Amino acid sequence: MKYTKTALLLLAFSLTAYAQKGKNAKKTQTREEFVTELMGKMTIDEKISQLVQFTADGTVTGPKAGVNYIDEIKKGNVGSILNATGVKYTRELQKMNLDNSRLKIPLLFGYDVIHGYKTIFPISLGEAATWDTDAVALSARVAAEETAASGVHWTFAPMVDITRDPRWGRVSEGSGEDTYLGVQLAIARVKGFQGTNLNDLNTILACTKHFAAYGAAEAGRDYNTVDMSERVLRETYLPPFQATVDAGVATFMTSFNEIAGVPATANKFLLRDVLKGEWGFDGFVVTDYTAINELIPHGVAKDSVHAGELALKAGVDMDMVGAVYLKFLKKSLQEGNVTEAQINDACRRILNAKYDLGLFEDPYRYSDDKREKQTIYKKEYLDAALHVANESMVLLKNENSVLPLNKNQKVAFVGPLVSDEWNIIGSWAATGDRYGYATSVEEGIMEVANKKNVSFDKGVEILKDDRSMIAKAVESARNADVIVAVMGEFENMTGEAASRSSIDLPGIQKEFLAELKKLNKPIVLVLLNGRPLTLEWENENMDAILEAWYPGTRGGAAIAQTLYGINNPSGKLPMTFPRNVGQVPIYYNHKNTGRPYLGPTDPEQKYKSRYTDVDNSPLYPFGYGLSYTTFDYSNLKLSSNQINFNDTLKISVEVSNTGNYDGEEVVQLYIKDKVGTVTRPVKELKGFKKVALKKGEKKTVEFEISSNDLRFYNIDMDFVAEPGDFEVFVGGSSATETKDKFVLVR
Repeated sequence: MKYTKTALLLLAFSLTAYAQKGKNAKKTQTREEFVTELMGKMTIDEKISQLVQFTADGTVTGPKAGVNYIDEIKKGNVGSILNATGVKYTRELQKMNLDNSRLKIPLLFGYDVIHGYKTIFPISLGEAATWDTDAVALSARVAAEETAASGVHWTFAPMVDITRDPRWGRVSEGSGEDTYLGVQLAIARVKGFQGTNLNDLNTILACTKHFAAYGAAEAGRDYNTVDMSERVLRETYLPPFQATVDAGVATFMTSFNEIAGVPATANKFLLRDVLKGEWGFDGFVVTDYTAINELIPHGVAKDSVHAGELALKAGVDMDMVGAVYLKFLKKSLQEGNVTEAQINDACRRILNAKYDLGLFEDPYRYSDDKREKQTIYKKEYLDAALHVANESMVLLKNENSVLPLNKNQKVAFVGPLVSDEWNIIGSWAATGDRYGYATSVEEGIMEVANKKNVSFDKGVEILKDDRSMIAKAVESARNADVIVAVMGEFENMTGEAASRSSIDLPGIQKEFLAELKKLNKPIVLVLLNGRPLTLEWENENMDAILEAWYPGTRGGAAIAQTLYGINNPSGKLPMTFPRNVGQVPIYYNHKNTGRPYLGPTDPEQKYKSRYTDVDNSPLYPFGYGLSYTTFDYSNLKLSSNQINFNDTLKISVEVSNTGNYDGEEVVQLYIKDKVGTVTRPVKELKGFKKVALKKGEKKTVEFEISSNDLRFYNIDMDFVAEPGDFEVFVGGSSATETKDKFVLVR
């Protein structure tokens, strides 16, 4: 099903309208008055308890603190619980808390809702491939609806880390390698989760993570070290974080990594100077799982007492799971190593969030059994998930127009994921039902194909070296007109703690493809994965390749609709795909170097910045993605070839659909600053628009930029634009050569 913009707006309106139901009575005090009065009644122990979060018996991503969360709730020692879901359970815990809270301060319930709560959308990297902020905001809005209806107040998303190393498993949770695209999608997700008013019953607190630069972990290894210049930090990695502050995000999460020798959870520069100082963030900061405890093995804290002091003084407001604040913060206060003002500031920020959610008016306002049953897996949510999954599909190759398939063809569907329901919704899939609501590729195919003309065989497993099923699958393929191989990774091979040194198709999947290749039949490779893979052999030997990511609850239907042409793929890559892992890290907006390699035709190749065994270019560049139709770019025009610092430059280009299908194209605008006081990237994304074009139709697509879009941190670390020569590129990927030029003058 293809959503129109009108349908998206109507769904968004219906969700917003529903939010008004169940609103509480008008408040008689401002937030500041209420919280100030409440804190005036609180003991220091009660204040510290608000800074404490423990986990229920749900998802565990690290060591527990050696405490019983039920006992701690009964003692009044907890301000927040994570991994407790469902109205019945959260109501029970809330009642337990209130029965033991002298001042009746409610618990805050948090959960990792990354790309859906029950109705699962494509993984975040797949959503980024839509290049559609409306679709991404819709995904977050639906997630908020279901999450709030299930008694949960807070999600630990969006992850806005810029990621340029596909070995890192958590690339699946973010928006890829580009800062500009990352900023736009970060804003969309925050607005989707939080709506326009946190007091509405269908909103939840968003949490920007991981602050900061976690996506640059050395060697792509999770929890590893990060080191970079402040210029790179501020230009590349911090802008999506700042954008969410400007969008009103309620909470931040610290990252596990260090930067320049200081772990993020003890990093005063990041938390107090930049986040709460420069940016004026007035929400609260929570650590990642046991991150305060981990300051000891990092080597900056001598013991847990010291670790807690470093974290609080740096600006950490809530301790996730580690129990450091609960056990030791009062001792640190008594010894004069932290101040009551620091504890008060952290406590106030957390109480403010609870107030904004309306929990002081009614701690059980998120505890409506009827609403929970009516909200989960609504048809319009499932339709929305299908729409976003369709938009996330990226066609990487389509030799001789093998795709789309037609119903008269005999098609052999093979591969370890062809009938899979478990992996298709991906990692960090919250409480999504992997068996029942999740649609496998086989189920999707049976919805759209002629059942007499299709067959399904696994052939191989993802990791096991079991060749016993290959012969049967090859025989089925021998009788087909086209072979479709559905392959990829297990969902737990991406996400947290899932770094890989090899990003080839795992196991013997490639060996199975080689056997199928011997049949001399057209082969379509469909990929279910959470990161860019190295596909050089597959690109040479497969006739078509469809990158489907982990597409979510309705993912199998989206894949089927795309294969059979009901959906014309329009996704574009949010991350570069390398030729081999030796090229990593690889990204489009790299620097030129003093000895740039100009490609295979470069007459002086030896002493250039290049490899001797592979070309510098990626297999598939950032922004790349094919369609079943073709698009032509022409008549690129600039409103002027010279602008000053107060002007706006208008850029237009004509885009024509020159193929045989209606389709959508993501038109991308890139800028190159030719000379700066510091070196500039070869290209930088500065705009994009998704345009629908009927067969034979032509449209003029327009962009505007000003000197504000040309700013960077100069030699003196001032954020400015510098006068000089610029090039403008417009096209369907970062590899476009359609360009013009202009000059910025004072």
